Amino acid sequence: MKTRFALLATTTLLATPLAAQDLIQPIGEGPFSWDAFDAFADEYQFDGETLVVLGASTGADKDKLDNLFAYFEEATGATVQLSGSESFEQDIVIAAQSDTLPDIAMFPQPGLAADMARRGVVRPLDASNRQWFADNFAAGSSWADLVTFEGPDGSENIYGTIFGADVKSLVWYSPENFDEAGYDIPESMEELKALTRQIVNDGGTPWCIGLGSGAATGWPATDWVEEFVLRTQPPEVYDQWVTNEIPFDDPRIVAAIEEYGWFARNDDFVPQDAAAVATSDFRDSPAGLFSFPPECYMHRQASFIPNFFPEEVEVGTDVDFFYFPAYADRDLGQPILGSGGVISVTSDREIAQAFIEFLKLPTAHEIQISQGQFLTPHLGANTDAYANDTQAAQGEILTNATTFRFDGSDLMPGEIGTSAFWQGMVDYQTGASAEDVAAEIQNRWSQIR
Repeated sequence: MKTRFALLATTTLLATPLAAQDLIQPIGEGPFSWDAFDAFADEYQFDGETLVVLGASTGADKDKLDNLFAYFEEATGATVQLSGSESFEQDIVIAAQSDTLPDIAMFPQPGLAADMARRGVVRPLDASNRQWFADNFAAGSSWADLVTFEGPDGSENIYGTIFGADVKSLVWYSPENFDEAGYDIPESMEELKALTRQIVNDGGTPWCIGLGSGAATGWPATDWVEEFVLRTQPPEVYDQWVTNEIPFDDPRIVAAIEEYGWFARNDDFVPQDAAAVATSDFRDSPAGLFSFPPECYMHRQASFIPNFFPEEVEVGTDVDFFYFPAYADRDLGQPILGSGGVISVTSDREIAQAFIEFLKLPTAHEIQISQGQFLTPHLGANTDAYANDTQAAQGEILTNATTFRFDGSDLMPGEIGTSAFWQGMVDYQTGASAEDVAAEIQNRWSQIR
């Protein structure tokens, strides 16, 4: 299981207009950048026009986007047509084949967007968008790179914008347990390793880790490895690894796997023996944080993991989180592992380009963060608009990032990222060497070229 950036979608090629609805924040009130919104409204008018959008959101996620789209309608006089399903990947391919493309496609992850760019399905944006990312997003060049793809002629261009992100580089802990033991939040990887050893010396168990996830067993370990590639190597090495420009069994990647092993393959560091980590369900593994006495003190997992905490646990009180830290002795800044969707233009209509400009407004980001869950790297967004302190703290981690990279296994070919890599980490967890595991994954990759 990988976290999925929730966006818009359609199960059919017929969409229904948004029903007229009240704006969730009155214009001119609250911690929102209304001047930017007003300037956009003065520049763009599309009375009587309809914008058609396809993507992947359903339920509450789609409702939040309905609320956002109401502001685009209010500003421009346009009508937005949207619907949602989990079959977006198939829908957009069918739309391209049948010449029924929408105006806007909201891709759940960059891989499919890149494929559609190569096919000429999505349209390049102006080159000035690269500078826009640099000026407005934390780790802006990272985001620009994330939406830079090859077109049909092989040239590289910006093919979309980013709206919202998930953060994976988090360590969850019980503040009460830390306070009782006298432990401080580590600010570097060296301090995190020292804390891990100290907890053992004090008679405790530092980590709860579980790789079990049914048919997807092994994926939590791939996140750990991706974190360590980002913390031990420059970001370009991460990019080369993800595309197999450097082989999976490169010594730098083997070393990152072994860094994960330092934490996960030591019987003293986990409640069960290390081999049992491979079959412990990732959804159950954080429960040890809340037992008395605690079965463990820390759990590394993405921002979605509170969905699997005991019902009575309150985030911010019973459990909190800190940034999975970088090494102090390496000059690699503060990298963040996460995910984000790509919003691309699939028609030549002016209203579609205007919609991309709307999504760049700090106001649009503020409207979304005010509804919960959504995080933004937009430096111009007023963080007072965040729905709660937990969300704001995760947003601060995101805006402090010097490098952002998308989940690597999701960008690899499916046979590697969601098969060989998963299985390889299970093999490693149960005793195989990092060298042998990496070599086998590389062998699989070579076979599919």
